[in-house]
Amino acid sequence: MTIKPLRKAVFPVAGLGTRFLPATKAMPKEMLTVVDKPLIQYAVEEAQEAGIEQIIFVTGRGKAALEDHFDISYELESTMAERGKSLEPIEGIRMTPGSPVYIRQQEPLGLGHAVWCAREIVGDEPFAVLLPDELMVGAPGFLKQMVGAYNRLGGNVIGALEVAADETHKYGIITPGAQDGPVTEVTGLVEKPSAGTAPSNLMIPGRYILQPEVMRILDNPVTGAGGEIQLTDAMAQLIGKQPFHGYTFDGRRFDCGDKAGYIQANLALALEREDIGPAVRRFAERLIAS
Repeated sequence: MTIKPLRKAVFPVAGLGTRFLPATKAMPKEMLTVVDKPLIQYAVEEAQEAGIEQIIFVTGRGKAALEDHFDISYELESTMAERGKSLEPIEGIRMTPGSPVYIRQQEPLGLGHAVWCAREIVGDEPFAVLLPDELMVGAPGFLKQMVGAYNRLGGNVIGALEVAADETHKYGIITPGAQDGPVTEVTGLVEKPSAGTAPSNLMIPGRYILQPEVMRILDNPVTGAGGEIQLTDAMAQLIGKQPFHGYTFDGRRFDCGDKAGYIQANLALALEREDIGPAVRRFAERLIAS
């Protein structure tokens, strides 16, 4: 079995961010910051750590701030250099030549459709998909952990994470087969199963390594849960035809598409910072005690 190297990653970032209005009325939800870094930058850095060479953003209207964030800012860099200030915060998001690529999803037809919009750039290569709303904190990062499994197993490798049984109706859920440490054979996938019907408590937390054949399936889409074109439904058609595994993340997940999860991420990561952690901890302790 020949395993092609993973070089490309798709970031579906066309969503409207309605759960965070009014903050996202004029600002992309992916630009919401956790401490001092936008969500999209955490995801891009995770991909770069895993060896991804080409970043593909599937965007929509009103995402200019996201594009500006990953562009060179000559005025800002020149001013900081003249003042003797560190350029590290902006140099940390340098892109490789030919990256990023921006593609428009003109209608909000679902995650499967957003991924399909990147088909011409993906071509005949395996590719990763990262959802920036899902902030994954670990060392190494989640995608790098998954790439290690992919390089051994080939095929399709999707993220997996255990959730409470009463939360399975919110997510795509894995039907598990044989298990080997963090690796679980995937024998089926169910998108947002009704309460009490989930085949396991292993959800898919917004990280995927997929073979290009999934794009051929998405060429003839069928609407699924919520009346949208679901990526989960397309992936399910690859099971039994190609190797398909889930990889359980060794790290922490913050659901930053949810207001409570977003606040928790800010607090958790702020407490770990040497520069602001002590002050934030003192404030939190006073607040809880009051």
